[in-house]
Amino acid sequence: MFDSSLIILAIVAAVAIYVIVTYNALVRMRQMVQEAWSGIDVQLKRRADLIPNLVETVKGYASHESETLQKVTEMRTRAQNVPAGDVSGRAAAEGMLSQALGRLFAVAEAYPDLKANENFLDLQQTLETLESEIQMSRRYYNGSARELNVKVESFPSNLIANQFGFGKAEYFELDDPADRAVPNVKFA
Repeated sequence: MFDSSLIILAIVAAVAIYVIVTYNALVRMRQMVQEAWSGIDVQLKRRADLIPNLVETVKGYASHESETLQKVTEMRTRAQNVPAGDVSGRAAAEGMLSQALGRLFAVAEAYPDLKANENFLDLQQTLETLESEIQMSRRYYNGSARELNVKVESFPSNLIANQFGFGKAEYFELDDPADRAVPNVKFA
């Protein structure tokens, strides 16, 4: 009698220990999935915050170029429309055209060396880094989700998972094949 109750108690204790260990493993895995998703969320937020800066920088350079070109064109037209014999008027117009051309040459000089685009290059590099970090975060999340899903679906841990309401985690996947394509970005 004493031996059978000791055996039953040992079996109950072993089952209880297994339940506790499995439950704690499921909790840990669920927390890892949540942490991994938070990592993706942070990277996506950083990217979302960077994109307007990138757009504004490009717009700023395009606007600067367009202003410069417009100014050169305007000054050229003024210089051509100065009445014949108006030397001081023509000198003033040519002086303004020279200034506008100087600004245009400064812009043109900066593009081949990409000196005028340092901020843009920094933003572009940051975006590249963020894309890489998003990819790593996604892999980490999917790995965490896989571990949880295996534990939730495997016997006998699935009995504990079902009993305590642990569910499978969704993978972070791209559904649209067009989203999988690498975007073709050209900066002109």
